[in-house]
Amino acid sequence: MQRELNISGRIAAFFQSAQITPLLALVAFLLGVFAVVITPREEEPQINVTMANVLIPFPGASAKDVEQMVGMPAEQVLSQIANVEHVMLVARPGLAIVTVQFEVGVPRTEALVRLHDTLQSNRDWLPPGLGVLEPIVKPKGIDDVPIVSLTLWSKDNGIGAYDLERLAHSIESDVKRVAGTREVTTLGGPGRAINVEVDPQRLAAHGVTVADLGATLRSANVGMPIGELTAANRAVAIEAGPFLENAQAVADLVVGVNAGKPVFLREVATLSDGAPPPTRTVWHGTAGKDAAEYPAVTIAVTKKPGQNAVEVADRVIRRVDELRNTLIPEAVEVSVTRNYGETANDKAQKLIQKLLFATASVVILVFFALGRREAAIVGTAVILTLAATLFASWAWGFTINRVSLFALIFSIGILVDDAIVVVENIHRHQALDPDKPLEEIIPPAVDEVGGPTILATLTVIAALLPMAFVGGLMGPYMSPIPINASMGMLLSLTVAFVVTPWLARLWLKHGHHGGAGLAARITPFFLRVFAPFLDEVRGKAQRARLGLAVLGLIAVAVLLPAIGWVQLKMLPFDNKSEFQVVVDMPADAPVERTAAVLRELGAYLATVPEVRHYQAYAGTAAPINFNGLVRQYYLRSGGAVGDLQVNLVDKHHRDAQSHAIAMRVRPALQEIGTRLGANVKVVEVPPGPPVLAPIVAEIYGPSDAGRRQVAKAVRAIFEKTPGVVDVDDSSIVEAPRKLLVIDRRKASALGVPQGAIVATLRAGLAGEAAAYLHDQSKYPASVSLHLPVAAQGNLDALLQLGVKSAAGRIVPLAELVTVSDTLREQPIYHKDGLPVNFVVADMAGRVDSPLYGMFETRSRIAAAVAPDGGRIGEFFVAPPSDPYRGFSLKWDGEWQITYETFRDMGIAYAVGLVLIYLLVVAQFGSYLTPLVIMAPIPLTIIGVMPGHALLGAQFTATSMIGMIALAGIIVRNSILLVDFINLQIRQGIAFKEAVVNSAITRAQPIALTGIAAMLGAFFILDDPIFNGLAISLIFGIFVSTVLTLIVIPLLYFIAYHRRLHLIERSPS
Repeated sequence: MQRELNISGRIAAFFQSAQITPLLALVAFLLGVFAVVITPREEEPQINVTMANVLIPFPGASAKDVEQMVGMPAEQVLSQIANVEHVMLVARPGLAIVTVQFEVGVPRTEALVRLHDTLQSNRDWLPPGLGVLEPIVKPKGIDDVPIVSLTLWSKDNGIGAYDLERLAHSIESDVKRVAGTREVTTLGGPGRAINVEVDPQRLAAHGVTVADLGATLRSANVGMPIGELTAANRAVAIEAGPFLENAQAVADLVVGVNAGKPVFLREVATLSDGAPPPTRTVWHGTAGKDAAEYPAVTIAVTKKPGQNAVEVADRVIRRVDELRNTLIPEAVEVSVTRNYGETANDKAQKLIQKLLFATASVVILVFFALGRREAAIVGTAVILTLAATLFASWAWGFTINRVSLFALIFSIGILVDDAIVVVENIHRHQALDPDKPLEEIIPPAVDEVGGPTILATLTVIAALLPMAFVGGLMGPYMSPIPINASMGMLLSLTVAFVVTPWLARLWLKHGHHGGAGLAARITPFFLRVFAPFLDEVRGKAQRARLGLAVLGLIAVAVLLPAIGWVQLKMLPFDNKSEFQVVVDMPADAPVERTAAVLRELGAYLATVPEVRHYQAYAGTAAPINFNGLVRQYYLRSGGAVGDLQVNLVDKHHRDAQSHAIAMRVRPALQEIGTRLGANVKVVEVPPGPPVLAPIVAEIYGPSDAGRRQVAKAVRAIFEKTPGVVDVDDSSIVEAPRKLLVIDRRKASALGVPQGAIVATLRAGLAGEAAAYLHDQSKYPASVSLHLPVAAQGNLDALLQLGVKSAAGRIVPLAELVTVSDTLREQPIYHKDGLPVNFVVADMAGRVDSPLYGMFETRSRIAAAVAPDGGRIGEFFVAPPSDPYRGFSLKWDGEWQITYETFRDMGIAYAVGLVLIYLLVVAQFGSYLTPLVIMAPIPLTIIGVMPGHALLGAQFTATSMIGMIALAGIIVRNSILLVDFINLQIRQGIAFKEAVVNSAITRAQPIALTGIAAMLGAFFILDDPIFNGLAISLIFGIFVSTVLTLIVIPLLYFIAYHRRLHLIERSPS
């Protein structure tokens, strides 16, 4: 008598002949096609990291005043905001920069509304007469990273940076009209100004001061409508003006009267319409035998949130191509120096190919194991599952990116499991009863494996899904893996119970079977293997020896990282098409000196065969990437900073990985930097979430001078540690500063306000934008008052400028100020309310994991003596609660993100194990059986760690994901074995025979699903980032599957051979 069917058997019985089944399959396929077409494509997942810089000017204030009077109150106000992760402060002379970093995942709009609300609610936090200007909020997020950068340059010597900047400004609006673009900006170019170079002697001779010039320019550049005249039924508009429209109008202004004659501006100053004194410069460098450098500007284009990066980038480049020989002259070259749309599309296409190959390999596997019809059924089931999963991924809000596609490739071996188990069991039942109709075979065959298949699917989901709740930057970065895989598992289970029986009924031949070939071949093997362990006399001792051997293998595998055979790292470097060279000069370096260093560095890079071209940015920052966003490279400006954006030959046309190239060029670049007095760092695009630097030491302590002293000592230790490179700290090199002390008593006696003296000094040297031309330009040209460039290096020329006394006499500034020599002020840093100094570094060489460099320095830091005579405290997770009792160091950088990621993954792993245990308890009604079923989980480490050691791979976060996934995959095998043993015992078969039969009968589906998962992993083995995941799956599945077929039946026998009645009473 046939037993009553459970839910899986009833579903199969209904859908195997239902007319709606093919329609459901068609809908699933079409939804997948729709998702592929409509889902935005990006190279990396878009992590919602919102931060905002609040710039608070405090003109004339010292860094200490800025810190105490502005910065600290601002920190206390802004730290009130909910969901803020960090509040950081940089106090510089005259300016406080407070960075508010929100927790990952807080929506940008919500975060900025909170920020502005807090600022507006606390407008009274400073006295109105203090001299602090209104805060300026500059929000930054992932969508502020340009996806396209276009560098304009020309070989024509007659076309310089000034002309290129005008050209770039003219085409910005055309690029902005491209659908999906967000911000279009031009980097580089000197700008345009009406340069009014004042002559102190001529000013004095005509009785005019710089203040007079500024007042005249401001008053002359005023105009507005003043009303209408109404007469004879007509209204005539009346306007007063005009505004200043060109340099000639500026030159013709009357700035004073001397000896009864008007004094024109052109008589006391030299005017020119063109570039102001240089503060930044950009050029494009070509590599190879025809290496050369050309003035350039770069147009950076960002995209709107949710837009397809591939499509937006393509449209931008097409639009620029359309402008050639119209707006863009033939003599001007446009080089695409960044195209994240192209790299995203290339990555997506390559991964989609791998996805197809992985699917095909699994189908071929089933073809050889079961037959062509079974292979066709499994292939169709996999395609439908993938299609439905892609649609579910789109509906969830994921984009098509490297992580989401890797999730699907990694899942192939898991997604195919349900279909393989169902098809294999139908195939087996057909072989057992070849004359029975398929309509009668399919429901009980599906029902027999339905319960364990549902349970096994849920256990895999239970293992993976907790990873979706990993916090920090790494959580959302990797979240497509657990979420996509979990959705795929549920959909594969649905397809296996709904579509697979329908396909089997149509495609499998009645009476067709492949015999019991595999079972017959492996039966003698398993009989020989199990015989000594089940022997009445020697069995117990043999089982004990096997247990000790397994424990010994686990211990050896665990020791591999400890002895250095397996290195630990957050994520390995990817093979990118770019890297960056960041140059920091002494604080007193002018932009010309920085440019000279960049030119020498560029000349070396031009000789590197893998370099295609580079762009140099002196005095300004290169277009940022995600790394630069987190490190706030966009704030880099001034003569002492420079960047080289190095673009490599396409990775298909070079043998070396970008990381290897960066390591190879670093020593030569740093030798050049050392020789020229520059700090040179080679910065690669990180493979995952970026940090301030790979190695970061935060120095806390009670005094500024003491923290700087400790920071210098730690920096010296870093520099002496082998493999630690790119060492720097947050202080600036001592540089001279001249303080012009105003004689207030003398100035008051002459009736000269101190403000007039300061304004004249600033206008003479830094320049004063006294007015702007109204010439219908998108970027209005300023009318800038300043000393001639040649005189700006001479303090005497500055002090020859005069101010008017109350009596109308011109008083030279030299009579009102005295000069004292001092040093430039050090910037002051705070993090979460605590004063801090930073020491940063990177790791290079044979061991490039920053963790090893960090731990290598610890013993030397522990031996160092702090300024107060004590030892330097060390903290790993949180800063010291009391930083005033001594000096301490808190490790940050990659260590922090590694600790948080592996901590959260460890918790997710533990939660997954608990969920698996609960699921198995619910299924088998026993507290002991789940422990047996979960026993092979530790066996995975026997394959994982030696696999990494054998291939020389680092154990990374993706390796850990593979280990977590293995827990669910291996438990699935145990469930199939235990469920079959129980089934056999209920049919009256002896326990020992049932144990052996379970391995013989379930070997084929277990082997098939294991090999399928390994095949899927093989296709990601060559990826620099995800090969850790592949290694974990391949070696973990191989070793644990082989051991599971033997260990689990034996463990079940050990647990229950004296409690057989418990199995017989357990629920079926």
